[in-house]
Amino acid sequence: MSASVRWGILGTGRIAKAFANALKDTPDALLAGVGSRTQASAQAFTQEFGGTPYGSYEALAQADDIDLIYVGTPHPMHYENVRMALDAGKGVLCEKAFTVNRREAEELVALARAKNLFLMEAMWSRYLPGLAEVRRIVDAGEIGKAVQIIADLGFASPAGPEHRLFNPELGGGALLDIGIYPLSIAVALLGPVESVVAQADIGATGVDEQTSFVLKHRGGGLSSCNCSLRAHLPSELTIAGDLGRIRMNTKFHHAQTVTVTRLDGVARTVATPYLGNGYVHEAIEAQRCWQAGLIESPGMTHDDTLALMGVMDEIRRQIGVAYSADKQGTP
Repeated sequence: MSASVRWGILGTGRIAKAFANALKDTPDALLAGVGSRTQASAQAFTQEFGGTPYGSYEALAQADDIDLIYVGTPHPMHYENVRMALDAGKGVLCEKAFTVNRREAEELVALARAKNLFLMEAMWSRYLPGLAEVRRIVDAGEIGKAVQIIADLGFASPAGPEHRLFNPELGGGALLDIGIYPLSIAVALLGPVESVVAQADIGATGVDEQTSFVLKHRGGGLSSCNCSLRAHLPSELTIAGDLGRIRMNTKFHHAQTVTVTRLDGVARTVATPYLGNGYVHEAIEAQRCWQAGLIESPGMTHDDTLALMGVMDEIRRQIGVAYSADKQGTP
């Protein structure tokens, strides 16, 4: 095995470029190849970030000098892209939302386990110093027993109906794109979801443009979460207990400060800076797991991903949003 972990990036969009930038700041990471649907697109990407260009996703997956593949394509493409990479014997870091539904996620997890290959959801917020500090404060008992979370994430998108955010064929909608952030961190802090109640505004294209949901957690506690593609929300998260509260400051999913407020009003703010553009931390964790021969990350296990996909399936059932992938395969 080479000293560096040799990465392949599947896709050349905005998120793929962000991850390529992150690899520049990731110790022992080497961008070895980039796969696109056209040679020209792959060539343009590698001219900016380096690596070998591949004019198809399949060519990247089959390349001999790739250890891990980062999948940064739209949600509905994740299932086929990840399956192809696993079938080629590669470890995979797949962008959130992991798939369109739980059924797809279950099939990919089963394949990774059968082949003994590393597979991880790229939920970068799970690995940032901000969340680690919140967990430390909660575990230390500074706010007492944590029983309530209020979280929101939203922006007013100017994009048209053909854009991936609003296009159902590209997995559009607020829930899959940004609702996964408050959902994932709420579960990370308060534990598995026992039940959920959801409401949404459905747009002209049939996807949710705004969604709100309340989670009841198995170990006790409630989370109130909101996501929107039509409103600039504060995008903060507060976790509260009987002795105080902690706020992950704007924007909570990559907060660089957290504020602890006690019952007596005394407050302190803790700096939680992250490396590079923030994606560095998930890349470091993926490399650590892959080099250790693990097939999943303890910080974002396969079961964690499957549970989150199941909750989003239930939210979509309640709000009436379905995608073509929901009708495919065996339920």
